[in-house]
Amino acid sequence: QVQLVESGGGSVQVGSSLTLSCAASGFTYKHYYMAWFRQAPGKEREGVASVDTQNTTAYADSIKGRFTISQDNFENTLYLQMNSLKPEDTAMYYCAAAPGYWSRPPAVNEYTDWGQGTQVTVSS
Repeated sequence: QVQLVESGGGSVQVGSSLTLSCAASGFTYKHYYMAWFRQAPGKEREGVASVDTQNTTAYADSIKGRFTISQDNFENTLYLQMNSLKPEDTAMYYCAAAPGYWSRPPAVNEYTDWGQGTQVTVSS
């Protein structure tokens, strides 16, 4: 049974840093395309960052240069290092998994498994 468990969220001040973790189990992690999404109240879920089975990364323009996605294939854990946080980064953050190799980032409905989310709140 696939499980994705996020942690590391919290309430921080503008300019602070947070590192989110997503512990994965129940599947062969290294064969999956992994991503972080976020959803703010009243807004659609948006892709933040992703990493494929070859460790190729992709980022949303809104967070480029501030966030870094990484993964540990031995610990089956996905990370999101978030620096210089802004109030507009406030959202529930989710990790997601899509099986196999992808030549382009999967669409949101192509991810087969999701975590329960971890809240990030940035105040000024």
